[in-house]
Amino acid sequence: MTSIASVSPAELQNRRQRLKRRRKIKVLQGLWRSLLVSSIAGGLFWAISQPYWIVQNPDQIEIEGNQLLSAQSIRTLLALSYPKPLWQLQPDRLSQRIKASAPIAEARVTRQLLPPGLTVEVKERHPVAIVLPSTRSKNNSIAPETPAFVDEQGFLMPQSSYTKLAPSQLPKLEVMGLSADIAPYWSEIYQTTRQTALKIFTIDFQNPSNLILKTELGEAHFGHYTPRFPEQLETLAQMRTLPNQIESSEIDYIDLTNPDSPSIQLRKVAARPSQ
Repeated sequence: MTSIASVSPAELQNRRQRLKRRRKIKVLQGLWRSLLVSSIAGGLFWAISQPYWIVQNPDQIEIEGNQLLSAQSIRTLLALSYPKPLWQLQPDRLSQRIKASAPIAEARVTRQLLPPGLTVEVKERHPVAIVLPSTRSKNNSIAPETPAFVDEQGFLMPQSSYTKLAPSQLPKLEVMGLSADIAPYWSEIYQTTRQTALKIFTIDFQNPSNLILKTELGEAHFGHYTPRFPEQLETLAQMRTLPNQIESSEIDYIDLTNPDSPSIQLRKVAARPSQ
């Protein structure tokens, strides 16, 4: 092994100079990297800030994934003023702005440079029922003043949003008296009614103490909404042969308050005047 004492002063000096050169090279390399990154970033910023990289009008915004909503209505949800430099647009904020609108469940906005513009991918909310204005007390009601749509999760949506919805695509189910109290249960109520073999035309929540369904068998009263609702509905489905036994015109309503003992309320027949 070579001892430290055997190294000459000249060789030590050479080693020090080599180490200094290496340090200078590393410093220079670091500076060049920083300059290169800064130049690229500055060049990109300069490039996208040029007039060529400006969204001049809504036609430069491409909409994907829409089936029920028009592209124009989704562009309106962005609430952009034109012209708008591309670098000033914040995709995440625009996505949140669109998702804050009831007809849109999910949204993703991306910028594109060639050609300059935006791409908006959306997942729409599908209406499952028409919400009608309540004809009774409006206390705690969330029903709109004019007919609107509601999706499976309970989000209310104006009918004017669905400009591409054909008449054949309109929901057949009607809802009345939708309130803030019943809204948390709407999804499970809808799923239960969807799974029954009976045709259900209207779900009426207007009387908080009596959930009413208008069905192919006539009007059915369920009382307060409780976890027994699926059982009540199943009992009603088992009564599908009822029209073979009683004329529907004679039935006022079917009482399912107690599903273990359903009953039928007949219409009162007016007494004929004596001759």
